Amino acid sequence: MKISELVNLANLKIKCGNEHLEREVTGGYCGDLLSDVMANSKNGNIWITMQVHLNIVAVSVLKEHSAIILVNSRQPNEDTLKKAVEENIPILISDLPAFELAGKINSFGIGKN
Repeated sequence: MKISELVNLANLKIKCGNEHLEREVTGGYCGDLLSDVMANSKNGNIWITMQVHLNIVAVSVLKEHSAIILVNSRQPNEDTLKKAVEENIPILISDLPAFELAGKINSFGIGKN
């Protein structure tokens, strides 16, 4: 599934990265502890987190995530947004809490293979 399809299905708001929404999502990872995300997420995953600081972009670049989704309507810090644009990492926003969003995304087939 492409990010653009996920945006529509999960009613996500695009904070940055419009030009990268045709990337494929290979799976998903949900977590807020950066070391855990670095150890366990995979290339192409969409990362669901409540963290909004600059370091989430560095982790996503390192792991080659397809995008970051911030939950509970959280907004990225200004530095985070600038870095995400520089590093070509889409940041998406969901009004849902992480548990509900992860379940919804999983119901679309992401993370089931």
